[in-house]
Amino acid sequence: MAKKETKNKSFILRIDSETMDAIEKWASDEFRSTNGQLQWIISEALRKNRRLPKQRKEKPTEKETPTTDEPTGNGRIQSL
Repeated sequence: MAKKETKNKSFILRIDSETMDAIEKWASDEFRSTNGQLQWIISEALRKNRRLPKQRKEKPTEKETPTTDEPTGNGRIQSL
């Protein structure tokens, strides 16, 4: 059986104990693991500084794409 590739990478992080204590408390307050809290903090910093690659929108499935003269859900008919 082949190993499934994961999107997550592991690495060792050295951090002072005072900062780690604050992160652990913050994680506990938000019912997250310390790892989850660190991932969230990093993701938020990257997002706010526009460092994350733009997410491509998936193409809508056949059911999600309105066809000619079908109701759009708002009571109006959409002609394509």
